[in-house]
Amino acid sequence: MIGRRIRAVRTQRGMTLEALAEAVGRAPSQLSMIENGRREARLSLLQAIARALGTTLDVLLSTDPLDERATLEIALERAMRGQTFQALSIPPFRVGKTIPTEVLSALLSLQGEIERLRDERSATPEEARRANVALRRLMRTQDNYFPELEAEARRVLDAVDHPGGPLTQRAASDIAAHLGFTLHYVADLPQTTRSVADMKNGRLYLSSRVPAKGDPRTAVLQALSSRILGHREPTSYAEFLRQRVETNYLTGALLVPEAHVVPYLLEAKKDRAISIEDLRDAYSVTYETAAHRFTNLATVHLGIPVHFLKVHESGTITKAYENDDVNFPTDRLGSIEGQMCCRRWTSRVVFDIADKFNPYYQYTDTGNGTYWCTARVEPSSEGAHSVSVGVRFDDTRWFHGRDTSNRGVSRHSVEVCCRRAPAELESAWREHSWPNVRTPRTLLATLPTGSFPGVDTTEVYEFLQAHAPASGS
Repeated sequence: MIGRRIRAVRTQRGMTLEALAEAVGRAPSQLSMIENGRREARLSLLQAIARALGTTLDVLLSTDPLDERATLEIALERAMRGQTFQALSIPPFRVGKTIPTEVLSALLSLQGEIERLRDERSATPEEARRANVALRRLMRTQDNYFPELEAEARRVLDAVDHPGGPLTQRAASDIAAHLGFTLHYVADLPQTTRSVADMKNGRLYLSSRVPAKGDPRTAVLQALSSRILGHREPTSYAEFLRQRVETNYLTGALLVPEAHVVPYLLEAKKDRAISIEDLRDAYSVTYETAAHRFTNLATVHLGIPVHFLKVHESGTITKAYENDDVNFPTDRLGSIEGQMCCRRWTSRVVFDIADKFNPYYQYTDTGNGTYWCTARVEPSSEGAHSVSVGVRFDDTRWFHGRDTSNRGVSRHSVEVCCRRAPAELESAWREHSWPNVRTPRTLLATLPTGSFPGVDTTEVYEFLQAHAPASGS
């Protein structure tokens, strides 16, 4: 902008580049690079240029908007350094004054349309499933343990002098302050977001309408985790999904620190009393957070392969992880999410258990062997979900609840197991029934377009504009 402003003032004065260069004792090529933004000028040189142009340094350093032409030139030069031009292998070129303004405008419009189409392509359901499969394979390869994220959590906790053990709400606030953010709870947070970070003013906005069962620390830490990890606007659904997994992992690592919880779990294994409920209560987190955190640490630190399932009350699998060879249902791409969970698995049976206070345990005989699971049902804004953690029969000896008498048999790989009604029922009703399907809204709009699927960016920008602090305050 400084270079363009020098050029604008020079042109207004009717001075050539050569004349200005002579007046300040510099080569014309050097001033040309300054005017085109390819070289920064020292303060002494800017002062000399201002004197030669008969103006002040304040004019050259002004932040007032440039004219339309200069604004377009700067926008195009920035675009040429961006991912769209690089992905298309278009080398940067000099934006000279001989290029018509209409051409600059057209190039920027084309770039915007290419980015819009890219966002739409990256949000197709098939792309999402492929990205999910690739990410789950990575998680399985690493036993769902990411040492670099554990190290990042330790660094942040050390920075706020966290003594170990459960993370308090005050400590979460200290982490926000350490990262340069103040917390602001508002009633008009955009409905498509959990939080909005104003990185210009160091303000983190969260909803003041906290659910009765919500954990205020989680929303704060999830928002801060993206800042800690230096996430940028995702360019594909795979990147968006990876960022979300990293954010949730780092949040769990902050709430349940590795250095403190591993000795706790090792002691529980020694006593043969590992319990997801006890882990939840010890660190004051949700059951789902405790279950996720256990899968992060179980194989690496305890030598126990595990699987995890989150199932909607409709029977649809919404989250899954395994490294214990459990046979999850998959589509032709290998994706588990979106598949129907077997009705005989613990994750489905638990919905029919009247006792919602205590965890439900069950052994299930499958085509891949016998597995033991502990499960619990939790409410959410999208209906009830079951969260379950399971292990192979041989590893059951380390867990509380291994003495359960509940048992099921699943052959979900065989169609007649539960995906097809028993022959007698089918014969009686197939020709005499017509269900009106209650299609989940997420089925038809699985992945809305945009860099952040499902987020109304206009609403977010209007929100930030409305809440931005007044200039100078």
